[in-house]
Amino acid sequence: MAQGYIDPKFPNPMGPNDATIVIYGYTPSLAVAALGIALFFVAFNLHLWLVVRYRTYYFIPLVVGTVLEVVGYIFRLLSSQNDPYSVPWFVVQYFCIVVAPVFFSAAIYTLVSVLINAYGKEHAPLRPKVVLGVFITFDIVATLIQIAGAALVGVAYSNQKDPKTPSNILLAGLSIQVASFAVFLVVLGWTLIRSKRSPVTVSKVFLTTLVAATVAVYLRTCFRLAEGAEGLMEKLSTHEVYFGCLEFAPVVVATYLLAWGHPGRFFGHGNSVAGPGFG
Repeated sequence: MAQGYIDPKFPNPMGPNDATIVIYGYTPSLAVAALGIALFFVAFNLHLWLVVRYRTYYFIPLVVGTVLEVVGYIFRLLSSQNDPYSVPWFVVQYFCIVVAPVFFSAAIYTLVSVLINAYGKEHAPLRPKVVLGVFITFDIVATLIQIAGAALVGVAYSNQKDPKTPSNILLAGLSIQVASFAVFLVVLGWTLIRSKRSPVTVSKVFLTTLVAATVAVYLRTCFRLAEGAEGLMEKLSTHEVYFGCLEFAPVVVATYLLAWGHPGRFFGHGNSVAGPGFG
């Protein structure tokens, strides 16, 4: 197994839960961790307020996602300041930061199902319930595989064993997620193109924020796949600048775009996914 990264400025405590190397590939930055906690905490309060104000309870996944992001960045902060070698802290932050976008994706799937209901089912390749059921299921399966792979990677490094097999498990989960999201983008594009034939008009601001947030989440997913395909302890996984620009930043942008384009602002109060008020 490759030597990996050891922080010369941060002696390994050599505790029972410590790996022999820093699994991140670098010691996490205090600035990135603190900024993540602050931005996602603000986003949590913003989305919670919007959900309560407009009674758009189907948008609660965004609230859950922001909570997970806050927890994930808290553990990155702990790693950066106390023990970057800790396997449990690495696994917890990875779990939270990987799972959180799944909730954002679920919210996006919900919005697209709303659009299909608004424009008319004849203008989309899939029915709203199918969109929700199929893509959420694929996301859950892909995420569970990623979490299992990441946990096994942590165990492998902790036991000084070859992480190739768990890395391949992680890569399989990422591949499924990227492929399913690509199909979803086709469904979204098809719906938007066919919507021109619909008598229903939806705010361009809402559509723009939805598309931009969707692309941001997909960019983040593609980065994770590229990182996994390149391999552990390679350039993408050992330089935090890539994490900051291609994981952290896109998710922050998507979170705030979904607040700006919150459905309650454009479709009124208390609408359900299948509600007649949409459109």
